[in-house]
Amino acid sequence: MARTRFEWSIWILLAALLGTGWIVVSRSPVTESRGITLTEAPIVGHLAPTFTLPTTTGESVALASYFGETAETGQPVVLNFWATWCGPCRIEMPHFQDASLRYKGKVAILGVNQGESVQTITAYAESIGITYPLLVDADNQVNLTYNVNNLPTTVFIDRQGIVREVVIGTMSKGVLEDRIERLLREQ
Repeated sequence: MARTRFEWSIWILLAALLGTGWIVVSRSPVTESRGITLTEAPIVGHLAPTFTLPTTTGESVALASYFGETAETGQPVVLNFWATWCGPCRIEMPHFQDASLRYKGKVAILGVNQGESVQTITAYAESIGITYPLLVDADNQVNLTYNVNNLPTTVFIDRQGIVREVVIGTMSKGVLEDRIERLLREQ
């Protein structure tokens, strides 16, 4: 018995409806995946995810403590995600050191290490003369929150905590200073 075109159309429509229904019923919530709570990565124009991490000297640094209610208050922040084993990170870290001295008191430069020990971070920082705060993200939670998949990654945040730019890859001294100057001009 041959089926008519109309019958085939009905069968295809029924399969499409059943398939769509199955997808809607069986999907898992977006906020959870395999027991891990997902948070939104930084998006340019939105608030930066806040965190508190220890420095290599044991002090706590809360990202939110740098931000103000208005553009006149607060301090811009440059978050640089890095690791000692990362060759491109090693190339750009002296630029961040120079910028931390040049813009001291105007812009906070924070290095967020990717899961290494305090001893490893401290030994490396001392060997190349890094004095800006290096934060210890031992369990990589901040790296995960910021969706850092490549090192180095640098996030530029304005005085009110709004992400202004995310740069993946090595930055030259000139590019870093240009981005910092942009942050300082924004009111």
